[in-house]
Amino acid sequence: MSGAHLETRGLGKNYQKGGQCIDVLEGVDLTIESGERVAILGPSGSGKSTFLHLVGTLEHPSAGQVLIDGKDAFSGDDRDVDDRRSRRIGFVFQFHHLLPDQTALWNAAMPGLIAGLSPEQALEKADAILRRLGLGHRLEHKPGELSGGEQQRVAIARALLLAPGLVLADEPTGNLDPSTAGVVFDELLSLSREAGSTLVVVTHSRLLAGRFDRKLKLEGRRLVPWENE
Repeated sequence: MSGAHLETRGLGKNYQKGGQCIDVLEGVDLTIESGERVAILGPSGSGKSTFLHLVGTLEHPSAGQVLIDGKDAFSGDDRDVDDRRSRRIGFVFQFHHLLPDQTALWNAAMPGLIAGLSPEQALEKADAILRRLGLGHRLEHKPGELSGGEQQRVAIARALLLAPGLVLADEPTGNLDPSTAGVVFDELLSLSREAGSTLVVVTHSRLLAGRFDRKLKLEGRRLVPWENE
């Protein structure tokens, strides 16, 4: 699959809390080209994660549109949206969200099973990508038996198993020490590039963001270019 072309038009999100309407994002217009790698910076609570949830169709916007490859990402019913998400979008979160009772191999294979691959096909793909990430000796280990860096590698393998057109990563190295974070970040960049995926990463690290084609920051509920400061 080729990298996804991502576009938002007037994207907004607000929440009702304590009888008040809290605006998190407002009028976000953005175009990300196929195969582009974009980093999004901003302080905690600025709406970075909310933006990823919207473009990843995990949450519905309060206003505006999300277009993936020129099509409304929320068109159709919930089943249509879920199906497109499982086939076209891969997620890497700060907290790995691995299934604690499953091995690294089965955790990485899950997107393939959900997409309708046979267990043999899904496991073969998972085996290959985990070995590519240096986890060939950890295939049968469960998350509780893995280090933080190893768990995040499993999460990256899971996200990239089907070479999705769009990969969204939310603080993927936020819980790792700086040395491990750098290695895991390199692996994410390398694998997404090989897959041809469009990559959008939220990070607090200006150093890691510096490796990206384009850097944006959330400011005043909108995305604006980030200049080296």
